[in-house]
Amino acid sequence: MKIDFAPANIPLKRRLQTAAVLKWVFCFLAMAPCCILLFIYLLFTRFWLVSVLYATWWFIDRDTPSHGGRKVSLLCHMPLWNYMRDYFPIQLVKTADLDPRQNYVFGFHPHGILVAGAFTNFCTQATGFSKLFPGLESYLLMLPLWFRAPFFRDYIMCAGLIPSDKDSASYLLRKEGGGNAVVIAVGGALEALDAHPGTHSVLLASKKGFIKLAMEHGAHLVPVYSFGENEVFDQVANPRGTWLRWVQDRLQSIMGVSLPLFHARGIFQYSFGLMPYRKPITTVVGKPIKVEKNEKPSAEDLDALHELYMDKLTQLFEEHKGKYGIPEDAHLDLL
Repeated sequence: MKIDFAPANIPLKRRLQTAAVLKWVFCFLAMAPCCILLFIYLLFTRFWLVSVLYATWWFIDRDTPSHGGRKVSLLCHMPLWNYMRDYFPIQLVKTADLDPRQNYVFGFHPHGILVAGAFTNFCTQATGFSKLFPGLESYLLMLPLWFRAPFFRDYIMCAGLIPSDKDSASYLLRKEGGGNAVVIAVGGALEALDAHPGTHSVLLASKKGFIKLAMEHGAHLVPVYSFGENEVFDQVANPRGTWLRWVQDRLQSIMGVSLPLFHARGIFQYSFGLMPYRKPITTVVGKPIKVEKNEKPSAEDLDALHELYMDKLTQLFEEHKGKYGIPEDAHLDLL
């Protein structure tokens, strides 16, 4: 295979963009295992007290992830994230004002491979979330598994990540006076297995948990579609019904995390690697759907709001697809 190497005279700004994304990819794929190994390794060295003290802190601090985490504004405003934004680039688009006196459930679609759009837009200030939606604080839900990794749990909480369970989301949505936006990648890790370039499939038809959550707390629903999310990585073909997809589905059901066989480019060459392609991602935040509080919604109430949400998401996709390079004959596939 011929390797297409990057030219030697690349501007410093682009090198810094690549470095920022490399750091993000490492954190997403390898930082948690490295932190676990470090914690265990220290126990067998003269620095064993570090792990013991951290374990004590971990026990004392065990409820923090489900109680809003520990978001640090300084980390979210770091210039590092501006370089990551410009690498693709990533843009956040507002279609309507959101009342900061309300709480919101943002339904983010599609998940993509590494959720690049959701992280950059809602865990950093690189795309100006707080300026577009003044008075709102965003929190992105992440698999609870990652909050069991020592050291790593503290890092991701600083960025506004919280576990993707009902208790964690409910804690924020119960806030009197509003001001919280809980961002849920509705399709979850399983949807990553369908993240192929050129596809517009979202797992939504049977996903009603976030609808019920919004109704129980009277939080308004906001559909969000991230155009280009599926374009930044290639993935080995895994159609439903193949042995590869069967294995991936089984592993996902057992471990809770999906294992898409993805690839893109490298750091110093463009032929292979785990660095995403430089392709634009535009995340469009739709108009809010007003939700009345109903602590015990009936199945009919859930179905009606779920149907309305799917209609609004489809409408959002259709209204904006032409602006972001999606062919007119392409339509959103609700699986």
